Amino acid sequence: MAVNPDHLFSPLTQRSITFPNRIAMSPMCQYSYVDGISNDWQFVHLGSRAVGGAGVVFTEAAAVSPEGRITRGDLGIWSDAHAAPLARLAAFIKEHGSVPAMQLAHAGRKASMALPWAASVREIPESEGGWQTVAPSSVRFADAYPTPSALDRAGMDKVIVDFVAAARRAAEAGFLLVEIHAAHGYLLHEFLSPLSNQRSDEYGGTFENRVRFPLEVVRAVREAFPSDLPVWTRLSVTDWMDASITNPGLSVDDSVRFARLMKDEGIDLVDCSSGGNDPRQQIPVGAGYQVAFAERIRREAGISTGAVGMITAPEQADQIIRTGQADVVLLARELLRNPYWPLHAADALHKPASWPVQYERAAKGKVQRREPLPLLTRK
Repeated sequence: MAVNPDHLFSPLTQRSITFPNRIAMSPMCQYSYVDGISNDWQFVHLGSRAVGGAGVVFTEAAAVSPEGRITRGDLGIWSDAHAAPLARLAAFIKEHGSVPAMQLAHAGRKASMALPWAASVREIPESEGGWQTVAPSSVRFADAYPTPSALDRAGMDKVIVDFVAAARRAAEAGFLLVEIHAAHGYLLHEFLSPLSNQRSDEYGGTFENRVRFPLEVVRAVREAFPSDLPVWTRLSVTDWMDASITNPGLSVDDSVRFARLMKDEGIDLVDCSSGGNDPRQQIPVGAGYQVAFAERIRREAGISTGAVGMITAPEQADQIIRTGQADVVLLARELLRNPYWPLHAADALHKPASWPVQYERAAKGKVQRREPLPLLTRK
């Protein structure tokens, strides 16, 4: 495997934005909002990761419509009322040298659910504030989940309009990057996978038909978001189903082909995750278990990729970048455990650790004072 000159703390430029390093905070749902409105919990939660040195700080999945929420506690971006507190958050993230990013999402058939820390996994009925879910086909995810209505053309058009409006609001609020959520069994993944897409029209069946609607969303978001700012897509590269069953679902080969099509539409990076679309999935979880997906899509589709999943050690993350397996590493649980992981990683890898001036005395003297960064100024 060829070694390239890039490393975990190399800047990365996409369009007019230069990320100060290759570390991104992965979108992680907090389920802590009323009517989708950002609050002090999110401000402190995400702001501390910018202070901690992550090059990119993602919001959790922001629902593009009320019916696109996973739970009633989800973050939203479906109205102008959501923009003001998010603008404050984006400004703070930029002030501390990180790129503010938003993931745009629609939960599809996995919507209208109880909060994950509730007594049991269950759908929320309309009598408790639940709503009718939608999907490519009227096939529910599992017994505890609601039965969705199959989207017709008018419903699909509304989804596109909602994604477009959300992308524009994100830009107006100061976010410099958006990511389209097409993973983990949510709406766009549901169209991509034959496990959930059982349509018989031009949006179901063959690979070309199953990618048609996700590409319509991708194209519309790319056109709506400023052309000098990057757009990423999070993809479940495989459904992790036993290949011997009649319908093994989405394959890595499918995802390579889809990544090529997204590159043609102007997507700047594929964030390579997996699974989430069928409870029968068999995932061999282990350190870096999804990195190979990022490497293969990067090599075969010729597009930048992000690696995610059980990446915990600085040396591990650095090796992923140095060996060309991915262009970015996205950290999730490790950044929940340690908001200052990037600063400690820089120390471990003998790179300058740009601690905030307020923390210098606690940083063992191995610091470089953080000055305002010019990297986030759009050209």
